[in-house]
Parts: sequence; C-alpha cells; structure tokens
Amino acid sequence: MRSLEILVVDDDDADALMISEALEGSEQQTTVNRVADGREALDYLLRTAPYEDAQRPDLILLDLNMPRMDGRETLAAIKSDERLKTIPVVILTTSGAAPDIASSYQHRANAYVTKPFGLDEFEATVRTIDRFYREVALLPPGD
Repeated sequence: MRSLEILVVDDDDADALMISEALEGSEQQTTVNRVADGREALDYLLRTAPYEDAQRPDLILLDLNMPRMDGRETLAAIKSDERLKTIPVVILTTSGAAPDIASSYQHRANAYVTKPFGLDEFEATVRTIDRFYREVALLPPGD
C-alpha cells in the first residue's frame, strides 16, 4: 500500500471535515488538502499564488455545487489541461441527477459518487474510495 495525496474541492466545511476525518483513520499516510471552489482548485493545481509549494495530488475529490466556479467547470478545465488531465477525479456530491452524472462522465470524471446522508455511511464511502485508489488502482506518476 502507498500513501496518497488527496485534494478535496468542496465549499461545505462540514463535508470537508468529515472527509478529512474519514481519511485520518487510514492505515497508511494520507495527506488531505482542501480548497473551497474551482478557482482555488486550479490555482492549487497550477501552483499559482498562494499555492506555489502545493504538491500534485494523486486524487481529486470534487463537489459539483460550489460558488464562483462549480465542479462541472472545474472538471472540464482539469481534463482539458495537458498538465492535469491524468489526475484521477472522483465526483463526490449530493446530486444524483442523471444530467449531472452524464455530464461528469462526458467530461472524463473517473468516478461519480453521491454523498450518503448518514455520518457512518459517508465515512465508509470515503474510505472505500481511498482504499480503491491506494490498493487497487494504478496511478500515473506525479511530477
């Protein structure tokens, strides 16, 4: 098993905290960084101020409904950028709407997962994503 560098892109403080807490329970080291919207995510990924020292994430957990630049726009920007498009992006959102699911996969999301409402189910879902990308999936090399 390997350690993972995960970028959480979510404007909801409670959800971001639950994701971090779920990943802290992992047997392996997981580094979780969080930004609150798509513009911050792109600054982070492209290492623009104030993120000049940001590490390239192994995985992005992306919410769809955020202010300024939503997850749909963010996903499209990530997957159309030659430097970023190989980073796996898992949509982790409350929306189960068919158009959101179809659009996410059309923009090359690696997976689409709806956020469960119960705390235990939410944490179990996040841990499952973590385990899959840590133990099963082969990831592209970082920078």
